[in-house]
Amino acid sequence: MTTVVFEALRMRRRRTRRSRGFGVTGIVATAVVGLAVLAALLAPVIAPYDPNEVDFGLTYRPMEPWALLGTDGSGRDILSRLMYGARTSLLGPAVVVLVAAVVGTLLALVAAISGGWVDRILSRIFDIGFAFPGLLLAILAVSVLGPGFTTAVLALAIAYIPFIARIVRSVAVGEMSLPYLSALVTVGQSRTRIAGRHLLPAVMPTVLAQSTISFGYAMVDLAALSFLGLGVQPPDADWGLMISEGQRGVLQGYWEEATFAGLAIVIVVAAVSLIGDRLADRVSLNREGR
Repeated sequence: MTTVVFEALRMRRRRTRRSRGFGVTGIVATAVVGLAVLAALLAPVIAPYDPNEVDFGLTYRPMEPWALLGTDGSGRDILSRLMYGARTSLLGPAVVVLVAAVVGTLLALVAAISGGWVDRILSRIFDIGFAFPGLLLAILAVSVLGPGFTTAVLALAIAYIPFIARIVRSVAVGEMSLPYLSALVTVGQSRTRIAGRHLLPAVMPTVLAQSTISFGYAMVDLAALSFLGLGVQPPDADWGLMISEGQRGVLQGYWEEATFAGLAIVIVVAAVSLIGDRLADRVSLNREGR
């Protein structure tokens, strides 16, 4: 009797969580990310000034109607640099996640559909890659190839592949154990066809959820590289670089540049993480309900 009651309560909670959907928090988070993307896309149109226009007569001006967020140590408009900085700050993580998701998913499907020694070797490679810090790999790559946005993005993309591949592989292996896929293998259907028509659609929700979560991590890592002078190079606008350049202002009592750039990163990463959590919850609930 206790078991029946517990199962009924669990099913009720599951239905309640499903009915909530994204909820108000998820909608707000999506709106925040949408505004950041719009600011990046429309920066050439809506930014009040050229982000690289230097005027040493206007250095460290406070927030005023003509400069809503003030100016930096070179007299450049902070709001304009934030808008233009959103382009690299959002594009970089998007490329990292896209490359890692595509390559990681393909490797995970190969491991799951092949099984045997292929799966064991790829799984060990995933484990080794997962244990190696992505930021450290990016720093090593930049040290060898030189600082720059492209180098940092490609290095992080390679580092993020094992993270996505491990999770997708575990889901794909679980799918392969289901009766309908086992039956398709038994009757001799091509493994490539099984992977493309049945396995890939089954793991795509997991890929989407993990990619969204990884976006936030990639954004922080790229901002850290720019902060260290290994990512985006001056005079280009980037949120991580703005924090680095704003340090001098903070020491002199001018907090605007570093603070607003830091807030932009925190807000966008928090919003993306909330969206990723909601997607992960949906994937988990759908798997429980099967």
